[in-house]
Amino acid sequence: MNKPVIETKGLTRTFLQGGQTINAIKPLDMVINHGELVAIQGTSGSGKSTLLHLLALLDRPTAGSYFLDGTDTAKMSDNEQSDARNRLIGIVFQNFYLIPYATAVENVMLPGLYRRGKQPRIRQRAEDLLESVGLGNRINFKPSSLSGGQQQRVALARAMFNNPPLLLADEPTGQLDTTTSNEILDLFEQINKTGKTIILVTHDPLTADTARRHITFKDGEVVSDKEQPATRKKDQRTVSNNK
Repeated sequence: MNKPVIETKGLTRTFLQGGQTINAIKPLDMVINHGELVAIQGTSGSGKSTLLHLLALLDRPTAGSYFLDGTDTAKMSDNEQSDARNRLIGIVFQNFYLIPYATAVENVMLPGLYRRGKQPRIRQRAEDLLESVGLGNRINFKPSSLSGGQQQRVALARAMFNNPPLLLADEPTGQLDTTTSNEILDLFEQINKTGKTIILVTHDPLTADTARRHITFKDGEVVSDKEQPATRKKDQRTVSNNK
């Protein structure tokens, strides 16, 4: 039996602020299995972004356990966590975080360069990924010459470079219009159909409606966890290169 891609036991994150203890994440027990498409919802300050940083190994919990693909992350050194993040997790942010002076293909190549692979293979992999997200004719464009939707596609291609089993997206459509948001969400659905686990952290109903499992946070804890059919109204047009 396969281990869950994510399992937390009593996962907790507290912060000190103005002499007070803030319980950003209250003890959390959660299991997310391989192949799920999950939306984590909540208003600003609900704890959803703090949870994403913990799941992405960008922060360490105050207490509790986090098992990533069956491995206890608490037993990992900082370097081991960095390696696990690069191999097992793809991250897509609202603000894209592309290197402004690098081309689209150079941005996508970064995870491969981090792992010190052979550059010709790395470049070919990056070009193939850009083609798969509809940017085959934009590989040599810098971010300033790309629209917001195109930049998010570059970020998505970069996140998929190492073929990670888990993809985390923090407000992935937060800076996009409805049509472009639908196109990006179509790509997430296509990736999920290949067996990837995807977690969409969002306050946007359109984005959340892409998922088949909805986890709602309030004041640092889960108040609802339910499965339902995806209900997003899709844009029927095919993904273009120019949005």
